[in-house]
Amino acid sequence: MSKPTPKLPRKIYEKELVRLQTELVEMVEWVHRTGARVAIIFEGRDAAGKGGAIKRITEYLPPRVVRTVALPKPTEREATQWYFQRYIAHLPAAGEVVLFDRSWYNRGGVEKVLGFCTAEEHQRFLHQCPEFERMLIEDGIILIKYWFSVSEDEQERRFAARIDDPLKRWKLSTTDLESRTRWVDYSRAKDEMFVHTDIPECRWNVVDSTIKRNARVNCIAHLLTQVPYETEQRKRIKMPKKQSDQGYRRPPEELQQFVPDWAAKLV
Repeated sequence: MSKPTPKLPRKIYEKELVRLQTELVEMVEWVHRTGARVAIIFEGRDAAGKGGAIKRITEYLPPRVVRTVALPKPTEREATQWYFQRYIAHLPAAGEVVLFDRSWYNRGGVEKVLGFCTAEEHQRFLHQCPEFERMLIEDGIILIKYWFSVSEDEQERRFAARIDDPLKRWKLSTTDLESRTRWVDYSRAKDEMFVHTDIPECRWNVVDSTIKRNARVNCIAHLLTQVPYETEQRKRIKMPKKQSDQGYRRPPEELQQFVPDWAAKLV
């Protein structure tokens, strides 16, 4: 991995982020207009920055067109299904973009390392996954895969920050903490997974997430190159005239229950 560039200054980062987010709006409008189907996979170690990147991508996008899928552990019934089956239900329909915050690659990583699947199930996954993805691409789905790469020291720093932050403490699970003791096991699992699933039809795009700001900008800029969207020239929207309120009387405010003015206590 090449030496990372210096951390983007906040002003430059925020300016570029807004520009990229504006382009994302154009991209999503094209997807909705043309009926394209886009599926984006976000994978990587715990605390690698996947969630933060997803939030910046979806921040200004319409939720009826763009969905984020973060599935919990399988139910007893799902555990008996074909492994890819429960993910199929979440794939995009025409005019939709779906972002997978972790995906079917759970089997190539956490399930393999922590023994949640058998060796036979893991090998079957490595064999079937490329074929599964080729089927999606052959059917016209634009499939994009990102792997967020973080160093061992940086992961430790982020874990420590979460422990002391009441807003982020929920992000630390026992599985996350155990990953610290299995760093090499996860590295081996990732390397094996890449050998089988970094296919010509759908390469893994590795994002250096050592610096969060840089990683978010780099990921979004790259994503915009992966979807062949076109900007549509639109007429300027004109604000319609307000309807006349002649003959309408507003009910007395005392008949309604208002939320207490908590803000007034703060000033």
